[in-house]
Parts: sequence; structure tokens; C-alpha cells
Amino acid sequence: MKRTLLSFLAMAAMSATAMAADIKPAIIYDLGGKFDKSFNEAAYTGAEKFKTETGIDYRDFEIANDAQREQALRRFAKDGNNPIVMAGFSWAAALEKVAAEYPDTDFAIIDMVVDQPNVRSVVYKEQEGSYLVGVMAAKASQTGTVSFIGGMDIPLIRKFACGYKGGVMATNADAKVLEAMTGTTPEAWNDPVKGGEIAKSQIDQGSDVVYAAAGGTGIGVLQAAADAGKLGIGVDSNQNGLQPGKVLTSMLKRVDVAVYNAFMDAKNDGFSYGFSSLGLAENGVDYAMDDNNASLVSDEMKAAVEAAKADIIAGKITVHDYMSDNNCPY
Repeated sequence: MKRTLLSFLAMAAMSATAMAADIKPAIIYDLGGKFDKSFNEAAYTGAEKFKTETGIDYRDFEIANDAQREQALRRFAKDGNNPIVMAGFSWAAALEKVAAEYPDTDFAIIDMVVDQPNVRSVVYKEQEGSYLVGVMAAKASQTGTVSFIGGMDIPLIRKFACGYKGGVMATNADAKVLEAMTGTTPEAWNDPVKGGEIAKSQIDQGSDVVYAAAGGTGIGVLQAAADAGKLGIGVDSNQNGLQPGKVLTSMLKRVDVAVYNAFMDAKNDGFSYGFSSLGLAENGVDYAMDDNNASLVSDEMKAAVEAAKADIIAGKITVHDYMSDNNCPY
């Protein structure tokens, strides 16, 4: 009896090991690196959560330039990694090629739709989360002027800016919203010095709340706002703690959830394909509250944001999606 039980336990352990060996997850980050305190780091957090919960390790890679994309993706697929998650829209062209070459490998891309039978595409309604932080910015501003700084000038980042402006203007029709982009190349995601310079310029024009959607560049924006005694707004990850008491809130984009779900679904043999769009109703975006910003947000401010959130989820407020027509009506 004892020997039978021990044999059963040994077989169960071997079976569990075999099942764990069947999945070799991997994630490849976008430019800026996995510790950018923003988009990439959110993806890393999701992978780490999966590892902690399951005990299954994952492989990851930080590219140094665009030329490495196709090479890195093909190498991971050739090595048998599955699923492979890519953080960022810039992976689309490489994925189109490699996914067709490895039809038995599951891929997931965040922030872009790639129409291949073995690809899961996850996009977000960033305009909804940005609308909420716009409401809060308008409530917190004492000058009536707030601002936005984007990273690379692309429609996706214009979507953040437009949603933010929508929330500001709905809260204060007389408000002024300054907007600027850091650049037109991928280097715009990792230039905190330039981000700080742009923030200082906007502050000189009267802005007292600055929202950054600029990857690593946003670190410089938040620093400049704090140094000037103004408020910053973080993005993607919860950046409230980067400048405690000086970051009004952060627009959360749950990239971590997309990575975690892709790994976990593959582990559970439930990986699905096609695309999904995650907004407030799906808990894909939100705003951050914690001890670092609690003293900055009054009950009245939070009530206004929560009311807007409920109305967006209920369909009473429709936040315009800049990418639907490359236009911002606010």
C-alpha cells in the first residue's frame, strides 16, 4: 500500500513536471527596456506574476534597436518557446513574417492587431483611462491650464492625448490643454532630458498638471513637474511612487494582465486567437490611487472621476477614439 502510494506520488510529480515542460513562455520587450517604469515594466510584472504563481520560468529579451526584432522573434520560435508575447505595436511587421513560418507556435502582440490564425492581438481603450485622469487634472488645476506630453508622435499616443483633453474639457469648458510630442522616431520613448525640457516649457505657459504618455521619457516629465512644484500624471504602470506627493495619479494600462493571461491560457491549454479591446468595463484601463497620492485627491475629485467611470462603462459617455478617424473633436 505504502509502495503503491509512493509510486503514485512519483508518477504525479513526473506528470506535473512534464506538463510544466510543455510550456516554454517568452516575452520580448519594446525599445526602452523592461525597467522603463512604464509600458515594458508592466509587461514584465505580468510575466513575474505568472512565474511566482506557477513556478514556471520564462525567457525574455530586451532589444537594442529595430533591426533586432525579426531576428529575436525568429530565434525564440526556432528554440521552441511557446507562447511568445511581444510588447508594443512596432513588432507587427516582424510578427507577420514569423507567425506564418511557425504556424504551430502561439503568439500574442500588445497594442496592435495582426491577422494571423496563430496570433492573439490585445489592444486597449486608452482614451477611456485618459479621460478619467483628465477629469482629475481639471479638478486639481488651479490655473485652468493643464498639459500632455507624448512620446513618439503616432496615432496611438494621439489617442491618449485626445481622451485626456475630452475629460478636461468636460469638467472645465474654459480650460486650456497644451499638447506636445517628444519626437517622431523610437528614441522618443527614452529621452527623459527632452521630456523634462518640454514639461518646463509647458509649466512656463501656465500648466500646473502635466500628463506624460511617453515611456521612459515620462520619468523626466514627472521629475520636472515635481521640481517646479506642479503635479504630474503617470502612465501604464502605477508611477505615483516615483515622485510621492507630486504625482496626481497614473493612468493604468493593464499590460501585465495581457501577458499573464497569455502565459496562463497557454499553460491551461486555453490559448485563444483573434483580437480583444480592453477598456474600463474589462478592467483593461483605470486610474491609480495609493498612499502616495491620497492627500492630493479630495473626496469631491474622486467622486467626479468615479461618476465619469460609471457613465463610460454604462455607455452614457462615449470617449472619442482618435484612431477611428485621426481626429480629436474636443
